[in-house]
Amino acid sequence: MTKYGNSEQLNEMIHEAKRVVFFGGAGVSVPSGIPDFRSDNGIYKQKYAYPAEVMLSHDFFFHRTEDFYDFYRNVMLYPDAKPNAAHNKLAELERDGKLTAVITQNIDGLHQAAGSKVVHELHGSVLRNYCIHCDKFFPLDTILNSTGVPHCDSCGGIIKPDVVLYGEGLDQKVISESVHSIERCDLLIVGGTSLSVWPAAGLIQYMKPTAKLAIVNLSSTDADRTADLVVNDSIDEVFSRISLD
Repeated sequence: MTKYGNSEQLNEMIHEAKRVVFFGGAGVSVPSGIPDFRSDNGIYKQKYAYPAEVMLSHDFFFHRTEDFYDFYRNVMLYPDAKPNAAHNKLAELERDGKLTAVITQNIDGLHQAAGSKVVHELHGSVLRNYCIHCDKFFPLDTILNSTGVPHCDSCGGIIKPDVVLYGEGLDQKVISESVHSIERCDLLIVGGTSLSVWPAAGLIQYMKPTAKLAIVNLSSTDADRTADLVVNDSIDEVFSRISLD
């Protein structure tokens, strides 16, 4: 039976575990000032020239590239965002040898900014951008400091963010690494996600039968009924109360 609890109970589960994996979504970065997608104030609930899901699609990028970049720069990029308590605590848990991996649906790079080393980015990262013709790498500043459609300074090709758009498949190497991490953990913490985005949400099925599942999210998720602990609270508040002592 699902146990609804608080950060103290999560803290106890972390102390008892030997291999912890964290699987997070957009809610992890909301306290850093980055909006999520599906909440009442989320990106998908706002009014744009086209639905956000359409503008973040593979077809829209290649057929209306300038419109894509207008939306992308204005809505998807937050270069001044800083890691919050959740990012920082997860990095601390990794340094302490307790956390073995972070699996994230976010594209903001805040886990790495906080110091996490093993981060599996299911949907890519805004920090990486590549020419679609010659594969030359470009940092985020290239996108921020350009107007219209950014082009490669070597071959003139269009630069594309290394993020997974609608209509594109996930990187199979990242999926494989994520599955491997989950299969080996004895505690999986799911945080800041409603577990409604597939195929990412299906990753929890790879937990071994003896592993425990803890969910930290403001609202309910489809996996609550199978979780060992559910904490309905802001993820930064919960992790700010986690102690390694």
